[in-house]
Amino acid sequence: MHETTPAVQRLREHLAPIVDIHGALAILGWDQQTCMPPGAGRTRAEQRATLGRLAHELFTSAQTRELLAAAEREVDGLDPDSDEARLVRVVRRDLDRALRLPAEFVAERARAAALSVEVWRRARPADDFAAFAPWLEQMVTYARRTADYVGYQDHPYDALLDPYEPGMTAAEVRTLFHQLREATVPLVRAIDRRGAVVDAAFLRREYDEARQEAFGRAVASAFGYDWERGRLDRAPHPFASGAGRDDVRITARYHRRYLPTGIFSIFHETGHALYEQGTDPALARTPLARGASLGMHESQSRLWENLVGRSRAFWRRYFPTLREHFPEALRDVDVETFYRAVNLVEPGLIRTEADEVTYNLHIILRFDLEVALLEGAVRTAELPEVWRAKMLEYLGRAPATDTDGVLQDIHWAQGSIGYFPTYTLGNVISAQLFAAARAALPDLEAQIEQGAFAPLLGWLREHVHRHGRKFLPRELLERATGRPVTLEPYLEYLWSKYGDIYGVARVREPSGAPA
Repeated sequence: MHETTPAVQRLREHLAPIVDIHGALAILGWDQQTCMPPGAGRTRAEQRATLGRLAHELFTSAQTRELLAAAEREVDGLDPDSDEARLVRVVRRDLDRALRLPAEFVAERARAAALSVEVWRRARPADDFAAFAPWLEQMVTYARRTADYVGYQDHPYDALLDPYEPGMTAAEVRTLFHQLREATVPLVRAIDRRGAVVDAAFLRREYDEARQEAFGRAVASAFGYDWERGRLDRAPHPFASGAGRDDVRITARYHRRYLPTGIFSIFHETGHALYEQGTDPALARTPLARGASLGMHESQSRLWENLVGRSRAFWRRYFPTLREHFPEALRDVDVETFYRAVNLVEPGLIRTEADEVTYNLHIILRFDLEVALLEGAVRTAELPEVWRAKMLEYLGRAPATDTDGVLQDIHWAQGSIGYFPTYTLGNVISAQLFAAARAALPDLEAQIEQGAFAPLLGWLREHVHRHGRKFLPRELLERATGRPVTLEPYLEYLWSKYGDIYGVARVREPSGAPA
């Protein structure tokens, strides 16, 4: 967007302060979860409501509509993939949705969400679902109202999913989840029959949290995270956030007696941050200057956390460094044992700590519950028991507390209903992108083993990061890989990796389709 036509330039200048307000809102949200005084919750809720309403009113103003109409006339005939044409197209899509939401409703929803998060922050460690339940009911009500305002063709969930994954529907999610579940169940069963291949008890020894952070920082630096444009802090639920490509912050949560919690949360959030830091500077202060979707965003975090950070090649390079940080805890552990331990398949209670094979079952559970809540098939008060029943059905385990159950994620407290499917979509896309990168970089595994991550990051910057929101996620994926989203690279990755670790062969039906 180096040479911009006059009408598009005027539109850009008008949108820039609105983008700034959203950046300020992101920083207020980051502060709320990291270092805000505990008594400031209500004040913060009013601040976020005020800024949210102001941004919405500015964006939906008559001036925006006039400037956008002029820009649309001006870009007619330009290359449809030019920055100018894509900016106009994205703004039109965003505006059409925003105009359906009353400004006061936007402010009211933002205020309630900020207060809800504060209640959740106290309720989670106290195992007090009763205190949080009325707020969760409010968030479900706001979700229903949002869907009603925005409108939908088939299901209210479509209206809630679209902001996170543009163009995707609940029906498509159901189909994907069904195919994924059918294709991975044979792997789960084969692993279960094989039994344990490693004793991972050493991961629950004593691990100093400051040393965990130091190791995580070193790896984030090696991946390519720019500390001049970022920082690392602690939060109850790890996340990445910021005010733009030059201010991208990550957070982590550490467990003194479970090493993977801290280091893999840093790897994960670094993947998100690399995406934001890699957007084209020419897109700054426009609605294009962030990830194409949360599914695409999650593909970046899962790629760096799992396909890189849990690979054998990675630990051949970094296990000696980790052992230098924890000489006593890892004194009797070798690299192959460590690799197998951090890839142990063991159904657990906590989504963020789940292994790659069972992780998606956590997401399917949450999707099912969100749909049931919207449809009224499940009432908020019933959630803890329904959660336990679903966990038993899907993972064979049920939480003893709501802290490890329905209260474990922040998303519902924030009102982010419709978000969860993007995690599984990110898993699927991560393998598809990694396969394309490996085809372009035949020695990728050797590069990872040498700690040389610049070629992989460069490929991702060229094919994904720099484009920001210029393309819908489906378009971006096809441009990067030559194919629409497909399960096969992900299934091939899971069966190849875990088939090797557990000594099992991929099971297929006679037709050649996954069993």
